[in-house]
Amino acid sequence: MKGGVGKSTLAVNLAWHFFWWKKKRVLLVDLDPQFNASQYTIGATAFQALIEGQKPTVWNIFEQYSRSPALPNPGPFDIKSAIYNVRKRADGARLDLIPSRLELAHTLRSPAQKEDLLSRAIRQIENEYDLVIFDCAPTESLLTYAAYAASDQIVIPVKPEFLSTIGLPLLAQSLADFKGQRGGAGPDIAGILFTHTEAYSPEEILSKKEVKAVANQRGWYVFDKEMPFSRSFPKGAREGSPIFGTSHARGFQIQRFAAMADEFAQRVGL
Repeated sequence: MKGGVGKSTLAVNLAWHFFWWKKKRVLLVDLDPQFNASQYTIGATAFQALIEGQKPTVWNIFEQYSRSPALPNPGPFDIKSAIYNVRKRADGARLDLIPSRLELAHTLRSPAQKEDLLSRAIRQIENEYDLVIFDCAPTESLLTYAAYAASDQIVIPVKPEFLSTIGLPLLAQSLADFKGQRGGAGPDIAGILFTHTEAYSPEEILSKKEVKAVANQRGWYVFDKEMPFSRSFPKGAREGSPIFGTSHARGFQIQRFAAMADEFAQRVGL
C-alpha cells in the first residue's frame, strides 16, 4: 500500500539469489504497470526489445478474454508464451520472468471477472518451479486481489518511516476483505521485512517500534534480518544486475542481503 519501500528491489534480488546461490527454479511475475522489476531483472535495453518484439506479457493473461484492436481474437492464453528466460544453468536451475508493460494500467479500467485469471494460469506451470515471486503494485486494485489469489504467502516490505508504517492497517483490511469474500481462503502473512534500513535514525527506531506493535497485535512475524540501505541497489537496477553482481557493491551489504534471504527461505518453507 506504499510506493518506494523496495518491493521491486526485494523481489528481483530474492529471485536472483535463489536461482544463483541456491540453484532453484524461480519465476518472477511483474504485476506493476510501471514494470520496474522487469527492467531491473533484464536491463532497460533488453526490456525495450522485448516490448518492441511484441513478446506477450502479464497483460495478456488478464486480457485474454477481452476484445480490442491489440487483441482481436480473444480466447485462452498460453502462459508459457509470456515466460522470458533470464538465465539458466546446466544443473537445471533457472530464472524466468513474466514481464509487465504500461498497458497493464488499462486493465484496471475494466477489472470485472479478471482477478482469478492469473492464479489459473500459474496453476498450469507451478510444478515447474520451486519459487514463484509476485512483485505487486503499490495500490489496492484488481492486481492486488490477483496476487492474493495466486499466492500462498505474503511478505510485507516496510521502509521504517511514518508514511510506510500507516499502510499496514490498509493492507490488513485489504487481505481481510479478500478472505471474507472467499470464505476465509487466502494467503498467509509470512512476515514484515524492514527495507532501506540504516540503524541509526531516530525516525527509523520509532517507526520500527510502531510497526512491531502492529505486528504483535495482529500476530504477524517480523523478520530479524533486514534489507539494508545501499546505493548498490539502484545502481544494480541501472545495470540490470542483482546486488551480488553489481559493480563495486560492498561485500558486507551482499552478505546482509544473503542472511535475510536465508530467513525468508525458512519462513516460506523453501
